[in-house]
Amino acid sequence: MTAIASSPSLTDNPNCRDWIDIARDETVVLKSGKVEIGQGIATALIQIAADELDVAPDRVRLISGHTALGPLEAGTSSSLSVETGGRAVRLAASAVRALLLAEAAKLLQAPAEALSVEDGRIVVSGRATDLTYWSLAPAVDLAAPVMDHARPKAPSERRLVGTSMPRVDLAAKAAGAGFIHDIELEGMLHGRVLDPPARDRRLVTFDEDALRRSFPGVQLVRDGSFVGVIAEREEVAVRAIAAAQRLATWTAGAPVPADLRAAIAVDSSTPEEIVVKGDVDAAEGRRIATEVERPYIAHASVAPSCAIAAWRDGALEVYSHSQGVHDLRTALAMVLGVESAKVVVIHAPGAGTYGHSGQDDVAYEAALLARAMPGRPVRLLWSRFADFSLAPTGPGMIVNAEAKVGSDGRIASMRIQSVCQSQVFRPGRGGTANLIAAERLTDPFPKGVPVDPPLARGGGGERNAIPLYAIPNIHVSKRILRDLPYRTSALRALGGYTNVFALETLMDDIAAEIGVDPVALRIANLEDKRAAAVVQKAADMAGWPGPRVPGTGFGIGFCQYKNRSAYCAVVARVVCDERVRLTHAWAAVDAGEAINPDGIINQIEGGIIQSASWTLKERVALDGDAIATRDWEGYPILRFSEVPEVEVAVIARPEAPPLGVGEAATGPTAAAIGNAVRAALGVRVRALPITRDAIVAAMG
Repeated sequence: MTAIASSPSLTDNPNCRDWIDIARDETVVLKSGKVEIGQGIATALIQIAADELDVAPDRVRLISGHTALGPLEAGTSSSLSVETGGRAVRLAASAVRALLLAEAAKLLQAPAEALSVEDGRIVVSGRATDLTYWSLAPAVDLAAPVMDHARPKAPSERRLVGTSMPRVDLAAKAAGAGFIHDIELEGMLHGRVLDPPARDRRLVTFDEDALRRSFPGVQLVRDGSFVGVIAEREEVAVRAIAAAQRLATWTAGAPVPADLRAAIAVDSSTPEEIVVKGDVDAAEGRRIATEVERPYIAHASVAPSCAIAAWRDGALEVYSHSQGVHDLRTALAMVLGVESAKVVVIHAPGAGTYGHSGQDDVAYEAALLARAMPGRPVRLLWSRFADFSLAPTGPGMIVNAEAKVGSDGRIASMRIQSVCQSQVFRPGRGGTANLIAAERLTDPFPKGVPVDPPLARGGGGERNAIPLYAIPNIHVSKRILRDLPYRTSALRALGGYTNVFALETLMDDIAAEIGVDPVALRIANLEDKRAAAVVQKAADMAGWPGPRVPGTGFGIGFCQYKNRSAYCAVVARVVCDERVRLTHAWAAVDAGEAINPDGIINQIEGGIIQSASWTLKERVALDGDAIATRDWEGYPILRFSEVPEVEVAVIARPEAPPLGVGEAATGPTAAAIGNAVRAALGVRVRALPITRDAIVAAMG
């Protein structure tokens, strides 16, 4: 008998009761540490559990992202919710079903193989009985280890998985009550916080007395350079903090090199070898090289970061759109000086969550304000300026990639080096709080030193820098910048976006240099048949290479996300006139077993649209140590009128494990757009975003 593979999520939550509760009549409570951030994970997890338990999906009530009620799982990131969290749910649900059927077999004195389940009711040899999951529940101990009883169904036996079940989270959101910003608690107060011009600036003067005279009904909270206000009405808090800004002066900023290239030249960091295969230096052939650059980019969520906090009897309860509720609990307990058991973090969706933005910081600041008003919840909404300037950004990045191509047209070697600040520095990990308001206190917490994630965890700066192509000699390295003051952390796909852009730019340059069709070059160098299949499928969908029309171009990009998650290929059609317009995108994706095909399509569509916005428009403005971007006027994003026609094909493989899909389209989309621009104009733009000015500079 083949051993059943476990899930990392079962390490800290090994028992059935950690995941499933059937104590409530006619209802199954499913618990998960993964959270819904728009990726459809709530629906997918319910499908998995309902399929394994043989119950209707509407019987399943999901509790997710609740530190007091749900399992301890790693944060919702890196496209791992289905790969690890979904597998744990499948194993746990199958184990619960096995335990319940064993109890039913004992009561009915029937062999277990004669039993089946219809919507929670036990059936023996095709005949319904009076036994149900809920009548059996009191006699079944769910403290049993999952892996002792897990018996997941064969793919052919699944009925819900593989279907496009409607999203369970959309009805509330469509009705205007699905986000943390919509929550209203009894007795809720409203807070605002004084924004420093940059992370490391500190108050020089602040006229507290003048603020109190002007707003006698407002509660002022100050600790060092942290200043907040609390009011019964939100508009009063807004006016009070605007007045506070006029009453404050701040320290000057530290000098910083004018651009990323100048900063790299003086940074003290050294390269770190990631992968060495063969001998790149000894390889022979024609050298083809490229260098690409991505600017710092913002999360740019539609709604700013928000949290609600309440202190009751020395315990803290926080509503947050954090992607890592348990990590946030750890960080909050650390900086507030309380036991973790006295902190409960409850996830509520935010309107746009793509990694580590300001959601954890605003939760801590709400807790600081609420501590001054015990017994009453305090809602804190960050300013748009804070969301741009104080939340972590996706780091600017430069990638050098070069290849040697032999006389036979085969790629003999490839060398890649990625240079950037750390791609991940989340709160509560590695013993570091990493909550910026805690750094402004009278007794400040240290900033900590970011550590870029290793390749074993998907990598950070080197994510997707290792070519999936069959190349005998490869050298991959990264250099993580240490001396820059900008706050960087996880933004969708981490370094994968820029690395794929660089590698797929290089592949097109190779194709042009040796006179080979770009699609044919990729397929010829892919030994992985699943990889070749998505490239071919996307090309076929687009009618590759497309008609020859002046000012119009087709381009392709491909990756397997993290070299182990979903495969994705994107073909882009651009029109270049007064600006670059992405008019159409075709994508093929292989995510293994497709739990919810429509959910996969939604994820790829969203990834393409966001990547198009990054690639064509987005750039954070820097001013010394400060991020100067303050509002949408200075940070344009893709508008609804600019959204391309998108077609996605899912290559379903029900016999294969499900693969993470949420971040798979970002790099291929950027590469496809860049390659399409070259096809349209004959100009290679290597510095993102691809604007009119960037094209003019590339022509020069």
